[in-house]
Amino acid sequence: MAHGLNKVMVIGHLGRDPEMRFTSGGRPVAAFSVAAARQWTDSEGERQEETEWFHVVTWGGLAELCKKRLHKGSQVYVEGRLQTRCWEGADNERHYRTELVAQELIFLDKPNGGSDPDYQGAYGAREAF
Repeated sequence: MAHGLNKVMVIGHLGRDPEMRFTSGGRPVAAFSVAAARQWTDSEGERQEETEWFHVVTWGGLAELCKKRLHKGSQVYVEGRLQTRCWEGADNERHYRTELVAQELIFLDKPNGGSDPDYQGAYGAREAF
């Protein structure tokens, strides 16, 4: 019997460069935001668009690769799971953030701004866990 499924797949563009830090144990972690837009035609025939933002977190070698390879505007496929964190801020208020913890990424842009003549297609990377 299945216990549940927590799987998210997003294709979008980075809203900012990845920010990388290291845990107290030295493990790299990178975070960035991804915008995924959807378009539709409403009942009056007007074209509509809506953008959803995802806060993405990557760990280990995948974090280092994201810091090296991604930048604001990069297009990326992200696959992972949702996780909600809770913390108490300096204002003594509880804060919540739902994050997409990446387990697999596919870089959809050409490396080096498209100047690599040997580029053969998307490049994927997976978190080892």
